[in-house]
Amino acid sequence: MGNSSKDDSANSGDASPGDVPSSDSRIYSAGEKVLAYHGPRIYEAKVQKAEIRKNEWKYFVHYLGWNKNWDEWVGESRLMKNTDENIEKQHALDKKQGVDKNVKSGRSAQAKAKSSTDAKVDKEDVKNNVSKGKKRKSDSGVEKGSGNAEKLIKIQIPAPLKKQLVDDWDFVNQQDKLVKLPRSPTVDEILTKYLEYKSKKDGVAADSTGEVLKGIRLYFDKALPMMLLYKKERKQCSEAVGDNASPSSIYGAEHLLRLFVKLPELLAYVNIEEETLNRLQLKLLDFL
Repeated sequence: MGNSSKDDSANSGDASPGDVPSSDSRIYSAGEKVLAYHGPRIYEAKVQKAEIRKNEWKYFVHYLGWNKNWDEWVGESRLMKNTDENIEKQHALDKKQGVDKNVKSGRSAQAKAKSSTDAKVDKEDVKNNVSKGKKRKSDSGVEKGSGNAEKLIKIQIPAPLKKQLVDDWDFVNQQDKLVKLPRSPTVDEILTKYLEYKSKKDGVAADSTGEVLKGIRLYFDKALPMMLLYKKERKQCSEAVGDNASPSSIYGAEHLLRLFVKLPELLAYVNIEEETLNRLQLKLLDFL
């Protein structure tokens, strides 16, 4: 599932009384079953509590059937009443994205294993890409049934980065705002800076860290045009990435973060020993 920060922080303490919504303006109530947008999909959810935050009503929701790690604060724009009409919208979206409701993807297994990996990055195409250790795995272009679901690496995306993924999706798909390319810093520069940071912190740059970063760069360059772009970004990519340029020298943190949502799914196809996989997982989490 995509993700927004679990704590929107900030309430209306610094606002004038006239700016604060009244208690009777609340649309949803605690205990109410609703439908909630999360990434490209609509899920059944239950409102746990409602509070005025940043001068607007926010609702803490639990996605029914999903680990409580997915619980989050959302605004009214993400919610709909649980009516027959809205349920039809949910089914239409599922049908459009080819979602088989009877099949719980490896994502589902991961979420229940407490793996808060994904974010709301996949809403149209790339959502299918970014969807991986989250709820959206069934949307991804990777053929179901292949890969080792038991061996999926778990990458816990920090809450602030989950929110960034959600905002990123919203900017591109809702507001038609694309990142300006080339990005600064680029993915190459981010990886280089991290290696320098580790060198200073640990005294010497471990060869293993350098190899992991090379792998991240390679995966990014291969995955970006195939699974890390939203439909609205494809034209920009074809214009920005020439024959002699690599995506990692043009794109930046936003798209690199999308790769981390997809990495567990990609690595499931690689023959890696469990011990090595565990070490890799720690390095990836440190990088994030």
